[in-house]
Amino acid sequence: MSDQSISSLPVTQNQTWFRELVSDALAHAKSLGASDAVAEVSESRGLSVAVRNDDVETVEQTRDRSLDVTVFAGQKRGSASTSDFSAKALRETVEAAWHIARYTAADPAAGLPEASELATQFPDLQLHHVWDISAEEAAALAIKAERAARGVSPLITNSDGASVDTSEGHFVLGNSRGFMGGYPYSRHGLSVAPIAGKGATMQRDYWYTSARAAHDLADPATVGRYAAERTLARLSARRIKTGRFPVLFEAPVAIGLLGALVQATSGGALYRKASFLLDSLGKQVLADHLDVYEDPFIRGAMGSSMFDSEGVRTHARDVVVAGMLGGYFLSTYTARKLNMKTTGNAGGSHNLRLSSRLTAPADDLDAMLKKWAPGFSSPSSLARGSIM
Repeated sequence: MSDQSISSLPVTQNQTWFRELVSDALAHAKSLGASDAVAEVSESRGLSVAVRNDDVETVEQTRDRSLDVTVFAGQKRGSASTSDFSAKALRETVEAAWHIARYTAADPAAGLPEASELATQFPDLQLHHVWDISAEEAAALAIKAERAARGVSPLITNSDGASVDTSEGHFVLGNSRGFMGGYPYSRHGLSVAPIAGKGATMQRDYWYTSARAAHDLADPATVGRYAAERTLARLSARRIKTGRFPVLFEAPVAIGLLGALVQATSGGALYRKASFLLDSLGKQVLADHLDVYEDPFIRGAMGSSMFDSEGVRTHARDVVVAGMLGGYFLSTYTARKLNMKTTGNAGGSHNLRLSSRLTAPADDLDAMLKKWAPGFSSPSSLARGSIM
């Protein structure tokens, strides 16, 4: 294993350089005759270490960078990209995109967002936190999590492994309607997947922790123990009689259901009529005690951003109130296809919070189980803690 660590990118210097590259790409596109253009320059690097049964299985170090350009000839568009940031490569990439645009069929919905929809304020949402960790240190954390999982019970007989991942990067996005913005970011995580039982009765589950800052990650041993408890709980699974029962979805399952809601109310599915929630604005889509709120401005959160992937400013908003759908998830293109306005969701949703009016905000899974199913117990809740 290499002892090279993931250290801070020269963000300040490179952000200035990236802005110059974007400006040069836009200027060259205009000089060729493009009616509009958008360019993005980005770079990232990361470390991923996976272990299994105390042995290091893989160590991956990555470094990526890209310059992506889209140019418009009216309602015709073309795109090209390169990892070469030289002046010659930049010009050739813009020209390649321009040649594609000239011979592409027009699309009435194509085009940049309106200037009035673009972000103009860029608060610091604290999305970049360096984790100066070596491959050896990452392996030690993963082994700690896996050992903790195995130590919970002799019924934990094997492991699918544990891993530590860390990445950071930054980008600048700009277009010919005056938008120019970008920021550095980071993502760190740890996961473990123990196996319980033997033969036909074997069960597997997992748990993980992820955050922008390493000090917000849960302790590896805590993650390992909780993953083991979840796996052991699967060994006692049994069928129940047919009937009507209250159902409490555990957080990972609830997130999946929330993802299904977002997919069904996204512009792409709606304009293609590939959604079961067509024409659902203002209608009941969830139980009347459920609310969904979108907040892009939570400091340090994974889904935070002051603008979407088109530069459109984001908004905090109620998506579902008392089960009633209050908004779709639209990009500029999908909004035009639906004769609506963008919601600032090009690239996806931002920090969705699903809440019930039947529970208190501080209720965890155990507290909700006591309300809904007295006498039933769950695996212990995952405590937060530092791994530094």
